[in-house]
Amino acid sequence: MSERDTTLFFALAIGITNLVLLPPALAALGVIPGPAEALMAGAPLAIFGPTIAATIASRREGGWPEVKRLFAGLVQWQVAPHWFVIALGLPTILWLVGRSVYALVPGSESTPWLFLPGDATRVVGAILVPLGEEIGWRGFALPRLVARHGPVRASLVLGGLWALWHTCMLLCVGTPVPLIVLGMLQIFVGSFLFTWLFQRTGGSLLLAVLLHVGVHLSNTSQSFELAPTVITLASYTLLGGLLVALDREAFAPSARAPLALERGAAP
Repeated sequence: MSERDTTLFFALAIGITNLVLLPPALAALGVIPGPAEALMAGAPLAIFGPTIAATIASRREGGWPEVKRLFAGLVQWQVAPHWFVIALGLPTILWLVGRSVYALVPGSESTPWLFLPGDATRVVGAILVPLGEEIGWRGFALPRLVARHGPVRASLVLGGLWALWHTCMLLCVGTPVPLIVLGMLQIFVGSFLFTWLFQRTGGSLLLAVLLHVGVHLSNTSQSFELAPTVITLASYTLLGGLLVALDREAFAPSARAPLALERGAAP
């Protein structure tokens, strides 16, 4: 479990995705001519940048058996049924609670109560994007970071790099800069929710994927509006802080990743 392999993973994941999306991002900023949409042919490759990076880093770390073990995490479903409900429903519950509180604020603007995928492209994206990302973030990076640094520091490191990974992606779809900043903060604090679920479900990559699907089932970023983004950020921050403060079993400095990369152990 070399630190160099983890560093290689992050360099490849961020490099592959942002290199592919740099042309449409520059077009969206007006730096190069043409519509950003015309330069998005490489978007599928960009989405799967973390998976490609994790495959390469796993192969370097432990050969093809390590790659096989990485992907085997997608079928690790032996967890209590309520965790599936939590994974898929938590982002929507947080949004609805935050939206309810916001509705009590005098003069608050009207904003939708649900942000479900609105078309077939978004439905497909709600499945493919989590797969493309989570095999890398929570399948490869998180268990190694937790084993080395503990869950809190792992969440800080992964959250920051996960947010950085989204830079060109947010730019090329025309997200206003203030919302990019807030969106990256939301991704950063959301890392703690993913770490908590990962720790509580025995290091389940499948449940991490489902939590990411849940985020896309309540994807307030598609609104391109300030209020939904702030509400989501506040909700994630509050719950993340409470989990770190109160769930010491999951976030204690001495806690290590469940199934912490034991050679030969079933994932």
